[in-house]
Amino acid sequence: MRYLLFIFLFGCSNLLLRAQNIPDPMSPKRLVNDYVGMLNRTELETLEQKLRAYNDSTSTQITVVVVKTTQPYPAGDYAFELGRRWGVGQKDKDNGLVLLWATDDRKIFIATGRGLEGAIPDVIAKRIIRDVISPDFKNQMYYRGLDQGTSEIIKYATGEYKADGSENGDGEISGALIVFLIIFFIILIIIISRSNKGGGGMRNRGGGWYPYTTFSGWGSSSGNWGSSGGGGSSFGGFGGGDFGGGGAGGDY
Repeated sequence: MRYLLFIFLFGCSNLLLRAQNIPDPMSPKRLVNDYVGMLNRTELETLEQKLRAYNDSTSTQITVVVVKTTQPYPAGDYAFELGRRWGVGQKDKDNGLVLLWATDDRKIFIATGRGLEGAIPDVIAKRIIRDVISPDFKNQMYYRGLDQGTSEIIKYATGEYKADGSENGDGEISGALIVFLIIFFIILIIIISRSNKGGGGMRNRGGGWYPYTTFSGWGSSSGNWGSSGGGGSSFGGFGGGDFGGGGAGGDY
């Protein structure tokens, strides 16, 4: 009986959340939706063009949503429901992300679509809020916090940063990894030495060996997301992505 009561209450809570007035993103079609007026027009358009450029280059959709409050529901539940109802991300990839800011609650939440949970696990979402967004918000530099926060999200989502899944030890390398790297470089030196004696086999430039990569980046070579100005690409709407339970929140 107790379990049936729990299921009933959970179901009622979910229905109430679904009935809540989730903002409609369809008019206008934007990735940055400020329903409170915390950002000026220039800030809105610069951030919008940045996220549109990323959407066009990768099909990954990052939306920034600013509301006054999510009460009486937790920010996480609100963000997940918003992401599902809007369909943020592509239907076949579920590569959407909602960066929610509730101004009156002083809450921030990052909700990831199923396809981004590996690239941006909960611990990384928490770290972005705690170390990047919240410090600027505490100083009332709201646009800077959102700009820096979305830049970090983009770097993780594109693989420029690796999600190690560890909350502690930022910037530290574990002992096992050090041992592995030492062994790797010893083997590499032996291979290079033998290759040089044998007349080649490795990539040489003027007698020396240089590591190289074929990665050319995903977007504009300028690296300035906001440089597209007032024109830029158009945003045709969200693609029907789905959300699981990945994400994390924080306050400031």
